[in-house]
Amino acid sequence: MTTRKHEVPEELLSSLLANYKKPEDLIGEDGLLKQLTKLLVERALDAEMTEHLGHDKHEPVINAAGNTRNGRSRKTLKGEFGELPIEVPRDRHGTFEPQIVPKHQTRWNGFDERILSLYARGMTVREIQAHLQEMYGAEVSPSLISSVTDAVMDEVKAWQSRPLDAVYPIVYLDCLHVKVREGAVRVKAVYLAIGVTLAGEKEVLGLWLAQTEGAKFWLQVVTELKNRGVQDVFVACVDGLKGFPEAIEAVFPQTAVQLCLVHMVRHSLNYVTWKRRPEVAADLKRIYSAATVDEAERRLGEFEAKWDAEYLPIGQSWRRNWERIIPFFDFPPEIRKVIYTTNAIESVNYSLRKLTKHRGAFPTDEALLKLLYLALRNISKKWTMPIRDWKAALNQFTIRFEGRLLQR
Repeated sequence: MTTRKHEVPEELLSSLLANYKKPEDLIGEDGLLKQLTKLLVERALDAEMTEHLGHDKHEPVINAAGNTRNGRSRKTLKGEFGELPIEVPRDRHGTFEPQIVPKHQTRWNGFDERILSLYARGMTVREIQAHLQEMYGAEVSPSLISSVTDAVMDEVKAWQSRPLDAVYPIVYLDCLHVKVREGAVRVKAVYLAIGVTLAGEKEVLGLWLAQTEGAKFWLQVVTELKNRGVQDVFVACVDGLKGFPEAIEAVFPQTAVQLCLVHMVRHSLNYVTWKRRPEVAADLKRIYSAATVDEAERRLGEFEAKWDAEYLPIGQSWRRNWERIIPFFDFPPEIRKVIYTTNAIESVNYSLRKLTKHRGAFPTDEALLKLLYLALRNISKKWTMPIRDWKAALNQFTIRFEGRLLQR
């Protein structure tokens, strides 16, 4: 029988658990795991000091500087085990630099990640503080939590300026409206760009907090994407964003700007009672699943005849935006399917709206951006597979946009 590396001897385990009667004896405030952690950490620190000095306790001094031990200092570590007081050995020359618990460290490895995880779920600083106290018995100040989350802003800035791919067949642009407290509570627009790569994988390209929306703002966004390496976008799906088509045409003149049908359907259903939504949604699908523009227009007329009496704004909205909707029908079914896919943006929208609704008004723009970035980081970790049927769509992109793919 082979022995696993670092396997704890059975005799030692039996000895340690000799007095075990209930879970608290093992994982409680004064349980065995916490006591063992303290003993092992302090033993490791002593071993590091021996390595640093070159001699163990009570042994002759052999280092050239004549450096020796000089008592201990106390510090308290915070972690998922609660608060853990430990004693750290000191040396006379003050040159000892512990590795397992570095100087000035007061939080156990992984504790900051726990704070960020709770923050990314939409919990406020006060809620995180109460949760850590309740779950781990660790008293953590609001300022400590804020300092941990504030450190994320450097990561946000690096992420927002990272290089991007040269080509994105599809880019979706979406908008969230969130409340920020600036003296009075103001509603701000946060724009999110999600690209589909040549491999069919979804990627969040960036976040922008708009003080004012319009052509100037969108020119700034599109120019930023180009400066970060984007050379071509085949299709840009937008939500009727004022000034965006002009900005796209100025920076990426070959890009087809398509009003996002996902958004059109979502906005249309806002007028409809829950009971009638399935029927209205099915009739809207008859419009955008039509084979040609002419058929789609006939379907729209049939929709208006059936629903205008109850939901007049829906038909009016589709008529008003018709010129931005119909480019969709120029594409073959394989490309239409991936343009319309709801997974790329709807699941992200749902998750972010759920978080921002829970938080109410944010104290600052930075607090809002931190939460959205951390939430997006968690969401994108689940994006492990390409969009369904992507290869068929890519073949069609290759034919339709001949030369724009092959030259890369």
